[in-house]
Amino acid sequence: MNAQHTYDSAAVAALRADLALALRAADHHGLSEGICNHFSVALPDASDRFLINPRGLHWSEVGAADIVLVDAQGEVLAGRHAVEATAMYIHAAVHRITGHAVVLHTHMPYATALTLTADRALDTTLSQGAMRFHGRIGIDPHYNGLALGPEEGERIARAMGRAEVAFLGNHGVVVCGARLDHAYDDLYMLERACLHEVLARSTGRPLAPVDAQLAARVGAQTLGERLQSELFFKALGRLLPAR
Repeated sequence: MNAQHTYDSAAVAALRADLALALRAADHHGLSEGICNHFSVALPDASDRFLINPRGLHWSEVGAADIVLVDAQGEVLAGRHAVEATAMYIHAAVHRITGHAVVLHTHMPYATALTLTADRALDTTLSQGAMRFHGRIGIDPHYNGLALGPEEGERIARAMGRAEVAFLGNHGVVVCGARLDHAYDDLYMLERACLHEVLARSTGRPLAPVDAQLAARVGAQTLGERLQSELFFKALGRLLPAR
């Protein structure tokens, strides 16, 4: 099957619609930054080809027909738009090196704020929302400028290791997963947990973390059943009109 036939197939068309919905939802939730940042999803049968948002469109206006199919070298295989260079360097490397099917990269405000601190990341022993990420976070503490070459994307991907969530020092975050609805729920909940931590720290009052064993147990409880994530994404589909 050639690239255009793949792009137009029912399965990939559904993925394109879901990816466009995730982008519009991220804008709705205040997680976007102009026309920057990128979401991508690997094709189910080809990890070296993936769908990604186009260059130049605001996330609020992205529809299924705007999503672009690219290969690991950045060549546009199908779609009517170009793709921004740093998107290719980061996303191609993360898909290839980590094996994650879904890669969501944002500079969302509260998570990014924590990348500017000495700790670089969320404290997963504070809020219940943060505990879902206990043991799932990697930190890349070494900011190295814009990802304008493949070596920087590869460096970021290797710094992530086996993590599903990566805090990139002085930069932003990457949230990954096997399914788009699960990954989007993690992205949304990550920002909420970061917001709670920033607000708590801003009071100047002592914080009250739980022990790591309890945080791990709560994380396992949360991730033991992901129906809530799936229902949330379906609700977003009802709330935000298709384009």
